[in-house]
Amino acid sequence: MIDKTSLGLLENPGILCYHEESVSLLEKAGAKATATREGEHDAWWVSIPEKVVRQALETVPAKITLGARNPENRVILEAEGNRVHFGSGSETNYWLEVKPETFVSREDGHERIIPVMKRNRGNLDYLCRSAHLSEQLENLDFFIRNVNVQDDDITTENKDVNVFFAALNNITKPVISGVADFDQLEKVVNMAEIIAGGREELIKNPVVSFITSVVKSPLQIVAETAEKLIAIARLGLPVVISTSPQGGSTAPIDEMGMVAQVNAEALAGITINQLANPGAPVIYGAVPVRARMDDLHDMYGVPEFCHYNMDCAQMARYYKVPCYSTAGVGDARVPGIQAAVEKMYTYTAVPFAAPGLVHYAFGLLDKTQTFSPEQAVLDNHKIGMAKFLHRESGVNEEAAERTLKTVQEVMHSPYRMYARHARGMLRRGEIFGGFPFEGDSEDQDQTLLNVHEHLKELEARDKQYLPEEICKKIFDTTPGLLPRLNPYK
Repeated sequence: MIDKTSLGLLENPGILCYHEESVSLLEKAGAKATATREGEHDAWWVSIPEKVVRQALETVPAKITLGARNPENRVILEAEGNRVHFGSGSETNYWLEVKPETFVSREDGHERIIPVMKRNRGNLDYLCRSAHLSEQLENLDFFIRNVNVQDDDITTENKDVNVFFAALNNITKPVISGVADFDQLEKVVNMAEIIAGGREELIKNPVVSFITSVVKSPLQIVAETAEKLIAIARLGLPVVISTSPQGGSTAPIDEMGMVAQVNAEALAGITINQLANPGAPVIYGAVPVRARMDDLHDMYGVPEFCHYNMDCAQMARYYKVPCYSTAGVGDARVPGIQAAVEKMYTYTAVPFAAPGLVHYAFGLLDKTQTFSPEQAVLDNHKIGMAKFLHRESGVNEEAAERTLKTVQEVMHSPYRMYARHARGMLRRGEIFGGFPFEGDSEDQDQTLLNVHEHLKELEARDKQYLPEEICKKIFDTTPGLLPRLNPYK
């Protein structure tokens, strides 16, 4: 039903496209375009018949590899698979620093250590720190830059090369990101080729993948982003078609209306991608959110958010296209009970639909405005719990035989206790170990303080920089890279 409704939307009203080459590709495939003007811009109303979309979907690869500096960290996406990978995301404007301070209670005169929080503007140093931290988090499978760098020496002309290098130099897992300036795409790809060992090696092991927000909701194709999408498709590198309508403002708020529109928008982007280069690796990306009814800001920690994202993941599976989804965003401004509830709710619900990638999953607070490294450490543990919840059932023939043997052994023992067997399962990771950050105070929640201490241990670990000769070649051939990012200078 959603498929039929979405295809109906792509035919009537169709899409409003601001990119002439995309219109040409669609027309050659059988779409009908009518020229118009939107303010000062040329645009076209494009009616896309069902057959054009169906033919494009036939060429989409159902299996995609996201490469990594360490080949053991590569992510394999299978459209009909069940494995869910979690990653970071969103260029947050603020970094939340936690500093423990000692206070004296007026009530009982006792000293207590309280975590005091301060927001700082994002910068390159914070981005490097977040990438290094992400390397240490065992449940983070891929990295999307999560700090908006606002340094004085960062400009439109050099931002892309510096943020990509900052990520690639500090993490050996897959790096995925958007390109702000189309003119910087070639430089970023050249950098990735040096790391991978050449153009052919990059195609085999794409250490960088891309995100394109090609659709401006509702149902509009953005010219500059469409140009990037087509260029990336022709390079043969993985790209996410990311569409993020807001239910109640730029999309219907009800489940059927939202999913029909976001699905139509994703299909439009996938179709343009495949018309530009049939067989190019493309990922169905849906980031639907709901509007608050009081101020129309985004709202993530609500049931509708889970409905939207689970439905979109199922649509991607229906089309046999690898999927990129969302969970773990907190509407709360600081770590605490609200953030824990909102995040854990989506961590457990969304993966039931088996999206291949779940982004925004680490450290986000205040929607997508703030990154907290302490929250990322907490989220890493929550995701570990979610992965444990979604593991395969332990009820099988092998377990049945083991149960008979274990119970017989225990019943013929003098104590008739299962503790020894349980300890063995705990050591092997077959049962969950419990919450690692609990404190021993009877009148204070010490979780954030304990997480802060663990964060310092993680950040003190050795950094996995690129080899010196690779760094030298990148800096020699990449205009705009800031020398202060070179770890060997």
